[in-house]
Amino acid sequence: MNKDKRGSWYLLTALILGVASGLVYAWVVEPVEYVDAPPSALRQDFKDQYRALIAVAYMYSGDLQRAEYRLAALQDADIIQTLAMQAQQALAEGRPETETRALGLLAVAVGQGPAPVAGSSATLPAPASQAAPSVTSTRMQTSPTLVESLEATGTPVSTLRTPQPPNTPLPTRSPTPSATPGAPFVLQSAAQTCNPNLERRLEVEILDAAGQPVPSVELVVTWPGGEEHFFTGLKPDMGLGYADFTMNSGVVYALMVAAGSQPVENLTPVECEADDESRFWGGWKLVFVQP
Repeated sequence: MNKDKRGSWYLLTALILGVASGLVYAWVVEPVEYVDAPPSALRQDFKDQYRALIAVAYMYSGDLQRAEYRLAALQDADIIQTLAMQAQQALAEGRPETETRALGLLAVAVGQGPAPVAGSSATLPAPASQAAPSVTSTRMQTSPTLVESLEATGTPVSTLRTPQPPNTPLPTRSPTPSATPGAPFVLQSAAQTCNPNLERRLEVEILDAAGQPVPSVELVVTWPGGEEHFFTGLKPDMGLGYADFTMNSGVVYALMVAAGSQPVENLTPVECEADDESRFWGGWKLVFVQP
């Protein structure tokens, strides 16, 4: 009996020593070395660095085909969404502007595909904010005070206007543009939006002189004690000239295009009322165009 027990202990001890020796040999004496590993096998943070390098290279070379070939090696399920999310994350983390802008440009370029032939009738998809809303309580109105301010400065005002329900309160202030002579972008329209799916959202759309969306335009939003920069084109599904920012209730913001525009002030979330008399916070939609 004692011999049987002793034999079992010998086997268990030998097994433990064998496993320990194998681990020491594999991890210390002769560890595995990966040579020529594909980019898809990289760790997530290394993949982010790889995309950033591809984006910067594309920004300087303009070779979209080579950039797409390099990106394909990462085997991302949705490379456009991945690039856009990484650009947003880099912006939030305060990464260098070159890296952030390069990622945004590459996301837009990949989403847009090859440039259309000049004179073609191809049209870009309209931003989702212009699609017919599925929520019956979604409404948009233009502030009369803002209209008067825009007309006074000679700025054309959008004719999109619907009657305001009597029980929907308006914000206490209206956004007021202050003229900037020679600005490359001018405010075309500003409208309050009441959409429960886009609460407290400040939406911006940038168009060129031909009415086409302009990606990678830097926007600056400021408020008492704070400032944030964001870019158009980082949400290709909403439009190449689209960008948005989530406001906080009770805070008054000002927004301008970094390259030059009319500063728009007194932007604050709008209190809206749905058909069932419930209240929610709406936002603003601003459209800038090049003269």
